[in-house]
Amino acid sequence: MKLFEPGNIGALRVKNRIVMAPMGILGLFDTDGGLLPRAIEYYERRAAGGAGLIITSLFYTSREIEQIDDKGMSSAPRADSFFYVSRFSELADAVHHHGCKIAVQLTAGMGRVLPHFFFREHPPVAPSPLPCFWKPSVTTRALTTEEVERLVQSFALAAMLLRTAGMDAVELHGHEGYLMDQFTTALWNQRADKYGGSLEGRLRFPLEIIRAIKNFVGKDFPVIYRYSVTHYLPGGREIEESLQMAKILKQAGVDAFHVDAGCYESFHWAHPPTYQPPGCLVNMAEAIKKVVDTPVIAVGKLGYPELAEKVLREGKADFIAMGRSLLADPDWANKVRERRPEDIIPCIGDHDGCLGRVLTGKYVSCTVNPQTGMEKRYALQPATQRKSVLVIGSGPGGMEAARVAALRGHKVTLWEKGDQLGGNLIAASVPDFKADLRLLLEYLRTQLKKLKIRVELGKMATASAVEKMKPQVVIVATGSSHSVPDIPGAQGNNVVTATEALLRHKAIGDRVIVIGVGLIGCETALFLAQQRKQVTLVARRDALAEDVFHANRQMLLLLLSQNKVEIKTGFPLASIGAQGVVGWGDEELRADSVVLATGLKSESRLLRELKGRVPELYAIGDCVMPRKIIDAIWEGFHASRLL
Repeated sequence: MKLFEPGNIGALRVKNRIVMAPMGILGLFDTDGGLLPRAIEYYERRAAGGAGLIITSLFYTSREIEQIDDKGMSSAPRADSFFYVSRFSELADAVHHHGCKIAVQLTAGMGRVLPHFFFREHPPVAPSPLPCFWKPSVTTRALTTEEVERLVQSFALAAMLLRTAGMDAVELHGHEGYLMDQFTTALWNQRADKYGGSLEGRLRFPLEIIRAIKNFVGKDFPVIYRYSVTHYLPGGREIEESLQMAKILKQAGVDAFHVDAGCYESFHWAHPPTYQPPGCLVNMAEAIKKVVDTPVIAVGKLGYPELAEKVLREGKADFIAMGRSLLADPDWANKVRERRPEDIIPCIGDHDGCLGRVLTGKYVSCTVNPQTGMEKRYALQPATQRKSVLVIGSGPGGMEAARVAALRGHKVTLWEKGDQLGGNLIAASVPDFKADLRLLLEYLRTQLKKLKIRVELGKMATASAVEKMKPQVVIVATGSSHSVPDIPGAQGNNVVTATEALLRHKAIGDRVIVIGVGLIGCETALFLAQQRKQVTLVARRDALAEDVFHANRQMLLLLLSQNKVEIKTGFPLASIGAQGVVGWGDEELRADSVVLATGLKSESRLLRELKGRVPELYAIGDCVMPRKIIDAIWEGFHASRLL
């Protein structure tokens, strides 16, 4: 496979074409910005999994200029002092032991996108006075020419420190609308000094950094440049200018280009959610590759082995970078090389376990892999006492609990009342824009089969049946069902639940009203609209999909608009009739079918009946309280990890 052919980035020889993309590692570095042992374990795990090159999270080269007001705290790890050489050396050795190379991404700072909780007295700095993204009422302070020059030198010093520690390369953090990207973009750079004006002036900052690193550290030390080929923002960078940038940057000594798209205003490009198609940014890499002979690294939902191989074989890129796919499964490369793609834990693009956690101050992890960020602490150990375990319910939590218990050596039986495994995951994975959930469903089903777990379909669990079986451990994962509002007409023939609509259990007319604007309601409305139905979303509250990560919500709302879904909020529902729905005040909306997405209710009856009747009883997922996939999988994992 092309994926496993060696490749070069400047003087650096990489064993294969698989790159771990840079992602923030909040929670894995100390308050002063130094790496914690968990960060080294996190990166070493991906190296052991077969990646050829790891590009780390962004590291500050200076904390003197972009100041934050939380003293003693860093918003990102640091590479600005020889104090950190020891930990970098430990990281380099850990990765190198597995034949993997490592590059450190260096940043000038966040500029206008610095989170508002990091500034109070000191406004963020930027190329020019700009409204802050998170708090537009605050205007950034323009950096002085002398401050920019000091930043340039800080990159050279950081590169020297990293090479001394044994790192193999650096990557410049020039994308997604952060400080370096702000310098290179006319929309954000209105400077009148040497760092502004024409494209050459706006590029002077990164160009001086590249030359300083090469002159100070050595021309054989690779410099990778990551940048957004287009911002998908009016006034932002477009592809034509990016092609010119590539030629200029190559001439300055860039050894590889790592290209993506988007910025904070178009987050669903910078951080592609589940709704983006696989390989959504490959055309960016292909465009840059046509104008330079320098290696190009493609990124953007490339965790699909056949697609990744195809991109390389068609010459659209030289390396394949993956971020969240390697959080979901650090062994991605090894499993592909061993021809075991069915064993790959798929990234589902929900962001709840990675960026969603980071932006709430929690350590970085993964929805489908609770071991991410806790590689040693949550490593599975063989059970000291082999137990008989009964799992009741086969949603994602139930299947994960069964999988982990079997891996640890327990004797596992799973009961499912339906005729197939999956629970609510079955309906949720029906729309084409939720294809990543189908991969998760198939992965879990496959693992249960490979582990030879006894699965009984069509098995209705009762307390007496459980007692008769006499398991030592019972894990209840009976999930949730749709909550039907107690209003006139809710049981009418023209009324269906969102699950029934997704599974096509009942016919749906051409004019549809979907009641409920949570994630289930919005996705069901989009699914129906893509079938060319006239859809109206109706709810009492105004906020749509409010408990959804920013990038996912941003794209979901865009898709609803593009598919002409009408949204009517502030509509208190009074009744449902044969012709549609009626609100309080007798306002009527006509429709052929009404879809209920009015929330879920826990199926907890069996749990209550089993209390005190079995030796060990655990409850996981929606039967405790309806929540997200991350809650079900994490609870299933930990319930069995601790048995």
